Formats: sequence, structure tokens, C-alpha cells
Amino acid sequence: MDPDAVAKAFVDHYYRTFDGNRAALGGLYQDASMLTFEGVKIQGAAAIVAKLTSLPFQQCVHAISTVDCQPSGPAGGVLVFVSGSLQLAGESHTLKFSQMFHLMPTPQGSFYVLNDVAQTDEVIVDGGELRNMCLVIE
Repeated sequence: MDPDAVAKAFVDHYYRTFDGNRAALGGLYQDASMLTFEGVKIQGAAAIVAKLTSLPFQQCVHAISTVDCQPSGPAGGVLVFVSGSLQLAGESHTLKFSQMFHLMPTPQGSFYVLNDVAQTDEVIVDGGELRNMCLVIE
């Protein structure tokens, strides 16, 4: 397994899917995946996707600046750190973001997200208000 190849393929797929059809991200999570969003813990693929699809913006485009990775432990996991910017539809400025994934192999030879920490500087919420956003998936 080449961690760089896994990371590149995962990052391309994840952000293309997030930007185009967030509901399709469910296949990247399992029952053990847990999302912590603004202090609320959400466990399992269906509940995580429900939260991601309810974020207060419908369209966005991620521009990836860096992708760093390393192998993680004897089970064949991969740590992936991503940074970049996020452009929300209808907004003139971009938001900086960083995100860390801990990917674990499946028996079928693919990977799923075991842990995920995502942070943006700020996000547009209903009414045009700006505030910090933090996603943590354990």
C-alpha cells in the first residue's frame, strides 16, 4: 500500500463528493464513525450524512492547497492532513480550512473514515452571520 496514493485518491473523491453530492459521503463512514459538531456527538454513517447535508450552505467548492499523509500502525491505516480554502456559493470571500482524516482499511480492500477533524475559520449561517465551525469525527 502506498499511503500517498491512498491519500490522493481519497482526498480527490471526498471533496468532489462533498462539493457535488454530500449525501453520497455515507459510504465513507461506518457505524463506529462519530461526528462531533458544535458539541453534539453523532454516531454512524446515516446520522453523519444527515448532519452534513443540513449544513447552512447548499453549494461550495473546495480548493486544496496541501495534502500530507503517513502510514498509521500495523492495521494499515493512513493519516491524511488537508488544508485549503472553501468558496461558498454567493459569497465573495473564501474560508480557510484544514481537515485531518484517519482512514482504516476494510476487509474488501478499500478504506473508511474512522476519525476526522475539520476546522474552518468561519462559516456563513442563516441570516448572513459569520461564526466558527468545527467538525470532529471520531
